[in-house]
Amino acid sequence: MMNKEEILSKVKDAFVSVLEHDNFKLTDETTADDVDGWESITHMMIISEIEKSFNIKFKLMDLMNMNNVGDLIKTIESEL
Repeated sequence: MMNKEEILSKVKDAFVSVLEHDNFKLTDETTADDVDGWESITHMMIISEIEKSFNIKFKLMDLMNMNNVGDLIKTIESEL
């Protein structure tokens, strides 16, 4: 079972891979407003990258209920 730090690190890798910069800090409270380039288009790419890297598939309801990185991590934990 991965711990939260390991999950966060892989999530950050997915962000960096899609956004092509690492000029941000991810915390539980981080939202799209805090990250340069994180918009609706890139959001879907980031989600898809995260699904690939963890080998999981998010449910639509989970995606709709995600308000910040904390929610994202909780959802990943529940799918692992």
